[in-house]
Amino acid sequence: MRKDMLMIDGLQYVNWNRQLFEDAQQSGVHCIHVTIAYWENIRETLENIGTWNRHFINHGDLIMPVRQARDILEAKRLRKVGIIFGFQNCSPIEDDVKMVEILHQLGVRIMQLTYNNQSLLATGCYEAKDGGVTRFGKQVIKEMNRVGMVIDMSHSAEKSTLETIELSERPIAITHANPSFFHAALRNKSDAVIRAIGESEGMLGFSMYPFHLKNGPDCTLEEFCQMIGQTVEMTGIDRVGIGSDLCLNWDYKVLEWMRSGRWTTGVDHGEGSAEKLAWPDQPSWFSGTKDLSIVAKGLEKQGFSDDSIAKVMGENWLSFFEKSFSGSLLDS
Repeated sequence: MRKDMLMIDGLQYVNWNRQLFEDAQQSGVHCIHVTIAYWENIRETLENIGTWNRHFINHGDLIMPVRQARDILEAKRLRKVGIIFGFQNCSPIEDDVKMVEILHQLGVRIMQLTYNNQSLLATGCYEAKDGGVTRFGKQVIKEMNRVGMVIDMSHSAEKSTLETIELSERPIAITHANPSFFHAALRNKSDAVIRAIGESEGMLGFSMYPFHLKNGPDCTLEEFCQMIGQTVEMTGIDRVGIGSDLCLNWDYKVLEWMRSGRWTTGVDHGEGSAEKLAWPDQPSWFSGTKDLSIVAKGLEKQGFSDDSIAKVMGENWLSFFEKSFSGSLLDS
């Protein structure tokens, strides 16, 4: 297995502090896509971006912003962690397509069209009926394609996802989910979606979030890596990576915000239940960024070649971002 292997995590939601930045830097991970918005409006999102800009000033010896794919390689060279800004919902753009370009100029490179619920753009995976991509959604897809912002359908329903793959002039991503054949969660993806991701040269990031795993936190590393092998048979080795969906250092109030936002005055349990209100326990083999490299060891035990392991652990994300973050096809 390569010692200088590039490692990229396609999604984390962490309450960052200096100790956690140090842990990430020492882990050998070179780039992390971080969630900076769920239900936030544009003003609240700008505050979150401002917080991150202070992180870059105060912890610039450990982290750096990623605006282009080459920044990931620069982070690796400097032994820093590259940070990609992403939204897990379209709430920050409100009802204004022009916000896509403005937020891109502020460093945002990835946005989900939905977060579980129906949005102004498409249908979330928790809705009973999937109406597909909306009129506004089609305009936002065009604008995201133009400016170089990745479309993420991790929390979207099936019809909406398949329509987005067809509508988008660039490949899309599912940054953090697993196949339904591995675990039949609403958030996981059908064979049809997985094959469409492969055929369209998109990306699927495998999630370690317990609700997405067979047997939850009792899922073994061997089972997880076997799932990767089965998925590669459907997509090809170039279309998969890691999107751990690591949620760390948050209290229960943040979990309530993540699940319920402002759309309900009640309590929505999301993927949990009334009996399981708290953050779920992580599998024993993945408790934080420091454990990401163990996946490479698990893949090695499954018979993956050094080249294939390197692709899954980071090279595929890098290649995808090289095509996704560049200037638009529509402007050329």
